[in-house]
Amino acid sequence: MKTVAQVMKALKKLGVEQTVKTFARHGAPANMYGVKISDLKGIVKQIKGDQALAYELYETGNSDAMYLAGLVADGALMTKKQLDAWVKGASWYMLAEYTVAWVAAESPHGRDMAIKWMKSRNESIASSGWATYSSIVATRPDEELDLGEIKELLKRIVALIHDSQNRVRMVMNAFVIAVGGCVRPLHKQAKAAAKRIGKVDVDVGDTSCKVPLATEYIEKIEARGTVGKKRKTFKC
Repeated sequence: MKTVAQVMKALKKLGVEQTVKTFARHGAPANMYGVKISDLKGIVKQIKGDQALAYELYETGNSDAMYLAGLVADGALMTKKQLDAWVKGASWYMLAEYTVAWVAAESPHGRDMAIKWMKSRNESIASSGWATYSSIVATRPDEELDLGEIKELLKRIVALIHDSQNRVRMVMNAFVIAVGGCVRPLHKQAKAAAKRIGKVDVDVGDTSCKVPLATEYIEKIEARGTVGKKRKTFKC
């Protein structure tokens, strides 16, 4: 077992200045060491399963520790209150759209939290809601999904995406791709939604990131013959 102080010391040692600069361009806060994701994996192996430590790491407010917490925590064990605390504490999009979405999607409360967060006026929380639902459709069997609800969400995206907040546009587009690629019964509906949406403009700041064209992305999935294939987890 390791303590939070020991893990923080290890993270500080692994920090790379260039990674700090890269993450900063993407909107990361100053409270970070700049640890490469690949280097976090070594620590994950040492503390995997330590749920209490994961909670402590997230509470540090350090971006590297918070991301690590998401890799270590079992979302299935988290309460609604804890998930709400995590989404409110997410200081930039990698935490909101990846870390929080991953653990929420593992939770039996995942769908409820996703719907709740989507309605938020806070851009970070709303984007986390859409990202959570994307993780859900990509990891859970189709028979466990509310296909009617997902259809309505596709319609909502078509109607609202271009007038939504910046990061929300990004994750709405990703949701259409997730449905088109992972939910076989709604593949055609997602393709139609993607066609109607067209190109989505997102300000990605001083980075080389690009917003994928949903139609092309779904077509690539079709070409691979993997429509309907589910992932075990989104954590990476």
